[in-house]
Amino acid sequence: MNIVEQNLTNAMEFHLMGLSGDPDLQLILFCLFLSMYLVAVPGNLLIILAVSSDPHLHTPMYFFLSNLSLADIGFISSTVPKMLVNIQTHSRIISYVGCLTQMSLFSVFVCMDSLLLSVMAYDRFVAICHPLHYPVMMNSRLCAFLVFVSFLFSILDSQLHNLIALQCTYHQHVEISNFFCDPSQLLNLICSDTFTNDMVMYFTGAMFGFFPVSGVLFSYYKIVFSVLRIPSSGGKYKAFSTCGSHLAVVGLFYATGLAVYLGSTVSSSFKKDVVSSVVYTVVTPMLNPFIYSLRNRDIKSALKRLHSTAF
Repeated sequence: MNIVEQNLTNAMEFHLMGLSGDPDLQLILFCLFLSMYLVAVPGNLLIILAVSSDPHLHTPMYFFLSNLSLADIGFISSTVPKMLVNIQTHSRIISYVGCLTQMSLFSVFVCMDSLLLSVMAYDRFVAICHPLHYPVMMNSRLCAFLVFVSFLFSILDSQLHNLIALQCTYHQHVEISNFFCDPSQLLNLICSDTFTNDMVMYFTGAMFGFFPVSGVLFSYYKIVFSVLRIPSSGGKYKAFSTCGSHLAVVGLFYATGLAVYLGSTVSSSFKKDVVSSVVYTVVTPMLNPFIYSLRNRDIKSALKRLHSTAF
């Protein structure tokens, strides 16, 4: 790749390599991703409406779920609309401001997803391991505080990426080997100060990867031992069933996230990286509402009541 160094004021655009350069595939890709976007956004909105409209779902678990759905809407909306516009206009260019904005929004919502999944694991831990103290421990003020702190830390991560990006020397004709301004790829391409960039990546990786995953694993370690002490098999099944949907979402989110950010260090295959990114940024937010609605009777009942009142 030929790179001509420019001042910051002259670096006004970047080039996204997109999903495929084959003109025959553009219409198929446009229809496919538009369909997934139109499934993901209404699906997550339905979860939010179901939780907010049904008094039976005004509990900490569903409060966190509605915030997760809101974060998923922002997550997929930070990447897919711009990709659809690029396919429709046959352009791979994104402006300097647009790229930094997309990177910021992506960082905020992906970190929100990670932290909320960890908070939801803690909620299940308290509900199963300390059921008598659950109403006191998971009161409404604490729940709102946990969501607020998750949002603040997500903003911090976004601003750290922006701070590093603004200090970097920019270049002309920078190509990003993805369909969106992925923070890790963008900073690696434009920053000559690899030490500072690596420190930021390690810090954010620990804050929004290692610690949340550790929290989830510790919570379920405690949950498993508590459930195994329940004498009846019916009680064990009921306890585990409340965690099934959350575990499925956690597995999908972190497995695809690891495939994106660790797989790129093992293999430099552009196609593999893009496929992993698509699953991580598009498929995961789309599937989350289905995972919760198909495996959760309360959500099913709330959606049925919502449908009956609407029609």
